[in-house]
Amino acid sequence: MQQFPAYIVAARRTSLGRVGGLHRSRRIDALAAPVVQAVLADAKIASDDVDEIVIGNATEGGNPARLIALAAGLPDRVAAATIDRQCGSGLDAILTAIRSVGLGEADVIVAGGADSVSTAPWRVARPMSPYQTPHFLRLEPAMESADDMPAPFEASEALARRFGITRERQDQWALDSFDRATAARTDRRFVGEIVPLRANAEEARDQSSIEPDADEFANETPFVPGDGTLTPANTSTMHDGAAMVVVVSERMWTAMGRPPALRLVQSSVRGVSPAAEAAAPIEAMQTLYSRLNGFNTKDIGVFEMSEASAAQAVAFIDVLGLDPAIVNPAGGAIARGHPFGAAGAVLVVRLFTTLVRDAARDGTSNRHGVAALGTIGGIGLAALFERV
Repeated sequence: MQQFPAYIVAARRTSLGRVGGLHRSRRIDALAAPVVQAVLADAKIASDDVDEIVIGNATEGGNPARLIALAAGLPDRVAAATIDRQCGSGLDAILTAIRSVGLGEADVIVAGGADSVSTAPWRVARPMSPYQTPHFLRLEPAMESADDMPAPFEASEALARRFGITRERQDQWALDSFDRATAARTDRRFVGEIVPLRANAEEARDQSSIEPDADEFANETPFVPGDGTLTPANTSTMHDGAAMVVVVSERMWTAMGRPPALRLVQSSVRGVSPAAEAAAPIEAMQTLYSRLNGFNTKDIGVFEMSEASAAQAVAFIDVLGLDPAIVNPAGGAIARGHPFGAAGAVLVVRLFTTLVRDAARDGTSNRHGVAALGTIGGIGLAALFERV
């Protein structure tokens, strides 16, 4: 089957809000629909021209993509699909859209991720006997039936021990993440990508879970008593948010006048042991590198990676031999928050801002960027994009 090019021509997101915070009363459709409308407006594409919407989500169940499509005013005929690969759902949805357009199945697909942990349904385990009391499931459904699956902080703690990453390095990376996010906000780097859902300043900025302070970082109690190195200050927290892109075919891109866009070069998905899930982005990147025949990896100018914990980010940099300055240059999830199903889509929106939206302003020669993240259960995803 012939493969055709596909292009990301618009990318936006909401601000990211703490669970029970900025977006506490917004259902997932109310959270995501304005972003769908915004990316279509940016691309100057009418809703009647949309073929499908693909949304990554980790907490709702059912098919919230359909609810989002209807709330955004898309025609009834627009197909909708929801993908659940936990934290990788949003990136997976975008890659799915690119493949569909690349196969000639669609000309325009809106894709991305959304999660409203604040309003997501609670899950209750069905009693297995008349004498069993119903109980609420833990938030991570992937962990419920696996007795040997570690909590995310346990996997990151194991990663820190494996690579000898000290508490001090983790705290410093976390502080740097906050500093970079603050500098980017001051430099108005997020203005073009965030869709304010109300006309006030809070809606136009991400809602941090803490106020960074080096002394307070040092005094935080580790999750693991004793020699633990992970703390609430050097790990990311659950947030609500949505992020969307518009993927179009070569025919549509040409009809639009071939505006600056992102094109997928290569991607990879890699499974690892659940106990080593924090290393999954590294494994995914190594697989991606192995597929880049003749491509000079030194040409990659920016890496947006999930930063579920500082230990994960530091290990990613150390093992792959990266310049820390090009990894999460505007801060990462430790500073802005981690909206499960939207996390990977947020990374792609950040790449679009850096490589496309701000390229003329910065005069950058960078044309290539990577989005990489891991998911609970031990899955890593990585995708290399280029500006065209």
